[in-house]
Parts: sequence; structure tokens; C-alpha cells
Amino acid sequence: MLPARFSPFVHGAPVCVMIRAVLEFALAPDAVDEVFKRFAKAQYLRELLFSSLVGLMCQVVFGVRRSVCDAYHQSLEKTGVSLTSVYNKLQGVEDDVSAELLRCSAKRIKAVVQKTGPLHPPLLGKYCTRVLDGNHLASTEHRLAELRLTRSGPLPGQALVVYEPDCGLITDVFPCQDAHAQERALIVHVLARVREGELWIADRNFCTTRFVFGLAGRGAFFAIRQHESTLVCRPLGKRRSCGRADNGRLYEQQLRLEDKLGGQTLIVRCVTLLRDKPNSKGEREIRVLTNLPEKDASALVVMQTLYRNRWTIEKAFGELERELKSEINTLGYPKAALFAFCLALCAYNGLQAIKASLGAVHGGETVEKKVSGYYLGAEIASTYGGMMLAIPPRHWKVFAEMNPAPFAKTLMDLAKSADLKRYPRHPRGPKKPRPHQTSGKKNHHVSTARLLALRKVIKSP
Repeated sequence: MLPARFSPFVHGAPVCVMIRAVLEFALAPDAVDEVFKRFAKAQYLRELLFSSLVGLMCQVVFGVRRSVCDAYHQSLEKTGVSLTSVYNKLQGVEDDVSAELLRCSAKRIKAVVQKTGPLHPPLLGKYCTRVLDGNHLASTEHRLAELRLTRSGPLPGQALVVYEPDCGLITDVFPCQDAHAQERALIVHVLARVREGELWIADRNFCTTRFVFGLAGRGAFFAIRQHESTLVCRPLGKRRSCGRADNGRLYEQQLRLEDKLGGQTLIVRCVTLLRDKPNSKGEREIRVLTNLPEKDASALVVMQTLYRNRWTIEKAFGELERELKSEINTLGYPKAALFAFCLALCAYNGLQAIKASLGAVHGGETVEKKVSGYYLGAEIASTYGGMMLAIPPRHWKVFAEMNPAPFAKTLMDLAKSADLKRYPRHPRGPKKPRPHQTSGKKNHHVSTARLLALRKVIKSP
């Protein structure tokens, strides 16, 4: 039972209370500072604690404050250092610290989601599914001296992101400061964290000899779209028909993959979808390689259940862009931009925990189809500052001390006060063909009022 001072916000803005509780639980100051002590190599703690930096940036990520500068001046808990020191700290946060911050917080949030129950059933029973994809951060403003010498958009970095569709959380990230580096160069870091029995789903950019053989060598499974030229393979037997998917015919064939440098071979299944109509890129065939046993995953399951769900990570990236400030264009230094991105991934997981709690109370299908993450984020941005004035930070420490089971129950109790009609989702209709547009080269501007008047003339009989 929460103290009486929480009552107005529990009934008026329960989602805002829930996200602050989740942040306190997953990013407790003591735990955050411990991550910094363990993984920071060059930076050190002095007057500005790492947890204070995380607290400032969380306000920016959720849109409560417009910028780091705004968050610094409006902070209720004064950092005791200058704004310059805050920016210096930001531009020096090491990639390992940013990545480990996500991993530790995701582990705690995952334990809560397992208690409330995820919104979706697992994709493939006993297998722990992982979806891998890359994300390039958008270009920043030209604030640094070196950036003022070019008109090209400065890219602060990229990251490989691991999404777990079974729990709906982003559980791992591999930051890279060089935005022009090939994503495949980061595969060695991904393989170091692969565990036996996991199932990895990825697009054809990751269909390389190193990754495929690396997964198999660690006792993991994969469903990866075949690249035309990155594997040496030989067909074994003829291709056989396996029925239909909802958008084409399915075929399957065994292939023998060869790793000439390692002197290894690997027998895999190649599931082919021959589409009824070509996709937007004009492709008719999609081939997915997998080492899953056929008794556990038929050709239809591989193509329609597993590989198609690779797009769930693209959906997560879209939600990051719409609901959170995952890419802050004023942070030009790569380390600062990647730290902000990793913190946005933590915030995304917090929102997913809230949706899971709402689903446990109001029904998972209802939340999935009728609740908009945009309006959840809007309530947080509009109410958070006033709530923290009414309930000082020290009163939130009770959530950091909870175990996953009682914390999950607390979230579900708060979810009972949420009126889902306040967060309506508006599904987009079918896309319409883009109409022909005049170039605007001769007439740079038009009068909207005249165009609307012309519309009335055209419609009148």
C-alpha cells in the first residue's frame, strides 16, 4: 500500500507513477553507480555521481525536459557541479558502461515481466528467441568545432541491438562509435554473449560464415535469411514442396555449408518462399537458413512465425523514435550520443513493463490493439515534473528495495487505476498512392486559402 501523498497521482496519472517506479526499480542509484565502478576504465567518480547523470538524462529521454541544459537547471536534486562538468562527463561515458547499464536494467525488468506475464506467447516453445538488428543514430547538429567545417550530416555512431520477442524487451546492445563501420565487424562481440539453446533470428546482412558457424559451434540455433554471396554452400538432394504460406508457396532443401578457413561443414535447411507477388524491392524469392530440427519447426513455422517476427525489432525502433528521445541531436560526441541511446533502450523496456502490467489487468489483446505508447509517453512528459515536486525523490526509494514479485504486484495494482480510453490507439489505414505534385521551382509558395476555395469550386455542381 503506497503512502497517501501518492494517491492523487495514482488515480489521476497512474502511468506516470508506474514509470517512475520502474525507473527506480531498474535504475536504482546504488546499482547504477556499481555498474560504473565495475565497467568504467578511464572515467572515475568525483563530485558528480553516475546515477545523477542517469537521472538527468532520463528526463530528457522521456521529453520531460527539452535538453540536458534544461534538465540541469530544473533538477530538484542539485548535482553540485557546473554544466560544463556534466557535458564533460557525458562525452566520456564509455561504451561498455552504457551497454552494461542496459543489460543490468533489462535483467531486473525481465524478472518483473515474467511475473506479470508478457503480452505475447513465446514464438517457439522451449527456445529462447533473440532478434538481432542494427540501428544507425541520426545526424546531430554541427556543434563541435570539427563539424563546423562540413555541411554533411555528422553521424555519432551505431549499435547492434538484441530484442527478445518472448518478453517484448531489448536485452542487449553493442555500441560502436564509428557510424561507417560495417555491422558485421561487431559480430564477434555478439558471439561472445551467445548461449547454448538460444534461437537467433536475423536478416541477410548477418548471414556470414563467421556468424552462422559461430552460432552452431556454441550450441545455438538460427533462422537467418540467406545472402547471395557470403556463404559457400552446396545443395543436397532436390527441393521439395511444403505447401503454402499466406503469401506464396513454400519449398525446402538441405544445404551443406562450408567454412574453408576453419575446415568445417554444417548441414542446414533452406526454406524458400516463392511469393505470389514481388515485394517492394521486386524480389520474388525469400530463402531462410536454419539448423532447427524439422520436428520443432516446420517450413511454415520457420518462414511465417520466426522470420516474419524479425520485424518486431523494427517496430521497437519505431516506438523508440515516436515515444522517446532516443537520438538527441545536440549530443555530437559519439560516447554521449550512444549513452543517451542506451538509456532510451532502458526507458523503452520500462514502457514495455507497464504495458505488460496493463495487459495482466485489462487483457493483453486489449492493450496490444487499443493502447497507444505515444499517449503513454505524452502523459509522462506532461505530468512527471509536477509529480516529482509533490513527491520528492526520497519517497521513491521504496521501489528500489522491492523484489520482482511484490514489485510486479504493485504495478498491477497501479494498472487497475488506469483508464485505457485516455491512451487510444489509432490504427493506420491502407496507404494511398502519392498524388502528382508540382515542382515548386517557379512558384515557391501557394496560398492555402485559395487552394481551399478552389476545392469548393470543383466540388460544387
